Amino acid sequence: MDRYEIQYLNKEEKELMEDINKIDVKTLKKPSKKEQILFKKAAKNFVAKETKMNIRIAPYELNRIKERAGKEGLKYSALIKSVMHKYITGQLIEKRKKIA
Repeated sequence: MDRYEIQYLNKEEKELMEDINKIDVKTLKKPSKKEQILFKKAAKNFVAKETKMNIRIAPYELNRIKERAGKEGLKYSALIKSVMHKYITGQLIEKRKKIA
């Protein structure tokens, strides 16, 4: 499998993404002012529901996380959040090392 190949959760998700990618965004009408206000409110409410979390971590591990995040073009907190999300949703796949 290619390193950058997308892994979908299931067939339905794959079909949904394929359908979304078929949409020509240039043909979509601009949302009304009322719709724009509703979209902005929904986005704000979604972000506002996040909660801060403090953890203790060894300096070595934090430095390694920061290095990895830098390679991925992310802030380290975004990388940690992504890994945690993938873990709790069952999307995090352990990469097995080949034994020579």
